[in-house]
Amino acid sequence: MPETHGRRRAALRGLLTGAGVDALLVTDLLNIRYLTGFTGSNAAVLVHAEGDGKTLFCTDGRYTTQSAAEVPDLETVVDRASAAALVAKAARDTKTYGKLGFESQHVSVEAYEALNEHVPLKRTPGLVERLREVKDEAEVEALRQACAAADRALDDLLAAGGLRPGRTELEIARDLENRMLEHGSAEPSFASIIAAGAHSAIPHHRPTHAELKRGDFVKMDFGATVDGYHSDMTRTFVLGAPADWQREVYDLVHAAQATGLAAVVPGVPVSEVDSAARGVIVAEGRGPEFAHGLGHGVGLQIHEAPSLAATGVGTLAAGMAVTVEPGVYLAGHGGVRIEDTLVVRAGEPELLTLSTKNLVVV
Repeated sequence: MPETHGRRRAALRGLLTGAGVDALLVTDLLNIRYLTGFTGSNAAVLVHAEGDGKTLFCTDGRYTTQSAAEVPDLETVVDRASAAALVAKAARDTKTYGKLGFESQHVSVEAYEALNEHVPLKRTPGLVERLREVKDEAEVEALRQACAAADRALDDLLAAGGLRPGRTELEIARDLENRMLEHGSAEPSFASIIAAGAHSAIPHHRPTHAELKRGDFVKMDFGATVDGYHSDMTRTFVLGAPADWQREVYDLVHAAQATGLAAVVPGVPVSEVDSAARGVIVAEGRGPEFAHGLGHGVGLQIHEAPSLAATGVGTLAAGMAVTVEPGVYLAGHGGVRIEDTLVVRAGEPELLTLSTKNLVVV
């Protein structure tokens, strides 16, 4: 999609003048993929404020054929030391490349010192990440497909009786991940969280050989990856008839999540979205049992800006892809989290994870 990547580079150029640089050295591989489409393991891009005619892409000889296919619209330099090669080229032509910015949040002190020997570099962190917060429609479609793969895998698992007493958390995690692959996922978004019984009260529990038992909550947090974009969904089930306390906790989290979803509106501060959902849980005296932020951005990374938390900064904008995932965790007993991936839209958000959020008894 050269046109898509070209538009993204053009948007980045609009930020370079404000940052006080003539060109930006991009070294983070996810940012390079976002700007060029390149998916290899070694590259750098020097994005010039005046256009693609002065923008340079560099990778090494292993990727000559791949880069020609993925980055057909930029001049390519072939060198193993990609970042150093571009900085050296800019140093030889300071009239063209002027003042260079670099992604200081992604570059070690040692690498910075080595690059800075060629030409002075200015710290310009977070410029590409700022653009990545708002997804274009190509990105939303990849997210939509990733979410669909996860939804279908969960449907298949339930239809096959994959949640039942006697199976282990690890067996279910592997089963679910294989089903996501069958539905088009390149890989899991992250190590799937399957947490049964008391383990469900641990927000980021790692699956073990513990067997599911009748009466357990089973919390499942998982996602698929399509074209590099990640989905993220949590559903909580109960094995057998729920106890009164289980239904009470589930209904509370369900209500908090619905309130959080309704607060996802362009222009709303991210901290207020967290506050809206959290307030439902706090009102029932369970505030201390919801000990994490409400959600996060999702895209080329499973966790990216913005942060929907009390400490989050900024406001929502149309096109942002975020999660809303309140939880209540009762140590030693069990916990519930309900999470969706959604896109901020004018009016109502677009929900990408579509599996039911009613309490499912299996």
